[in-house]
Amino acid sequence: MSRAKAFLPFVFVSFLPAQPVETARVVSQRLNQTASLTGEFLPYQSVDLHARVTGFVEKVLVDRGSVVQQGDLLVVLSAPEMEAQIAEAQAKVRAAESQVSEAQARLLAAQSTYEGLKTASATAGAIAGNELTVAEMTVEAARGAVSSAQAARGAAQAHVTALEKLQAYLNIRAPFAGVINERYVHPGALAGPANGPLLKLEQVSRLRLVVAVPEAHAGAIARGARVPFSVAAHPTRTFAGAIARRSRSVDARTRTMAVELDVSNGSGALAPGMYAQVKWPVRTGRPTLLVPATSIVTTTERMFVVRVRGGRAEWVDVKRGARNTDMVEVFGDLRAGDVIVRRGSDEIRDGTALQIKGAS
Repeated sequence: MSRAKAFLPFVFVSFLPAQPVETARVVSQRLNQTASLTGEFLPYQSVDLHARVTGFVEKVLVDRGSVVQQGDLLVVLSAPEMEAQIAEAQAKVRAAESQVSEAQARLLAAQSTYEGLKTASATAGAIAGNELTVAEMTVEAARGAVSSAQAARGAAQAHVTALEKLQAYLNIRAPFAGVINERYVHPGALAGPANGPLLKLEQVSRLRLVVAVPEAHAGAIARGARVPFSVAAHPTRTFAGAIARRSRSVDARTRTMAVELDVSNGSGALAPGMYAQVKWPVRTGRPTLLVPATSIVTTTERMFVVRVRGGRAEWVDVKRGARNTDMVEVFGDLRAGDVIVRRGSDEIRDGTALQIKGAS
């Protein structure tokens, strides 16, 4: 009698050990960070001074480095032909005045004749009827001649005034207080609108500090905020300027935005063309989440941290922000107090069982 053999199913169960990891906690802190950016000083105002009228340079009263005040005389030009033009125009004014006097005299004579005829016309038959009409028309014509002569006199006087204003441009004056930075001419040179500039004037008592701010930091711009900076010429001093204006557009090549700071320079310690190291505010004290720099994993596809939840690994996508010593600001689906793997790695797969070796 054969005995039936019973076969029991064989089940293979594999128990993988939990992967030991060190952990850290996501912390919330207020960041007050600055970035070191380079800025360049420009004069608050800068102008090349040209001659508006043609003339020869007679005197140059300033030179490179001269400090001038608004309205100071800088260059004197000479133009003898302009004096002749003014004399001719003044002669035309005098001739026009003589014509006005003659016209007024003729008007008085015509009015006198008209009044006499009008008185005589009260006696019947004393004068012919059309004589009074002719006299009246003569008065009107004389009055028109006076108006015309006066208009001619006004035009001649306006021409004189225009020439005198042009003559005033032979004296080149400072449009604002500043320093002469360049001198291009000497006495005897021909100057005029078609020629080059005579001088370069810059206002340096107040400067513009232009800073190229990276796109990522442009959000920290606050109008009126005081920003510290230093210059190589005075390494032991710290200066400050107020944020005054920005370009409101990002340079497509450098991905930066030009921001200007107004800097008072009454002492003259700073100069246009200098470079400054600006401590630009990156964050302004708002709460943010920080994780250890070693916890952030970067692959070709994503950036994440490994969060420990229920004893298993969970990948959480993040974006990197500002660095604060060994901690890094992150943005993602995290909360303060979350436990994450201190030394993140893509070898710790999502869902892997974890054994915590230590927490902080």
